[in-house]
Amino acid sequence: MYMTLVWWPKRKRVSTKTASRTERPVVLTDKQWSLVAKLFPWTPPSKKGGRPKAHPRDCLEGILWILVTGARWKDLPREYPSKATCHRRFQQWTIEGRLLSAWQIILERMDDAGQIDFSETFADGTFASAKKGVEELARLVVAKAQRS
Repeated sequence: MYMTLVWWPKRKRVSTKTASRTERPVVLTDKQWSLVAKLFPWTPPSKKGGRPKAHPRDCLEGILWILVTGARWKDLPREYPSKATCHRRFQQWTIEGRLLSAWQIILERMDDAGQIDFSETFADGTFASAKKGVEELARLVVAKAQRS
């Protein structure tokens, strides 16, 4: 289980407080990754050769970068795996429920430690559709309902 750390590439850690939105901040701490690592298994490259798969932690951090910044997949910084790899894993992990499970594990641990502040929350209605002329449509529906 800990053998995967041998293959973990070294990278520069950037503070999220001083980094720009296009630089790669460290999204997951080592402790957080250890909590969810079992959900994202990885096998080291074969001795036979061939192209190794991108490490799931890098892909997960790339996915989180997209979700946090709201950027397009094509704007993913080069420090992460390719946009196609991250997007493909995002789709696969979402369908399999791995992302939801990882999110729940980390949130539960943070809540138990008192690291989540629920005093400021909001609901986002960005995707709620509101049709123009709703009042006219409502009147038409009511008019049709009165007929017998």
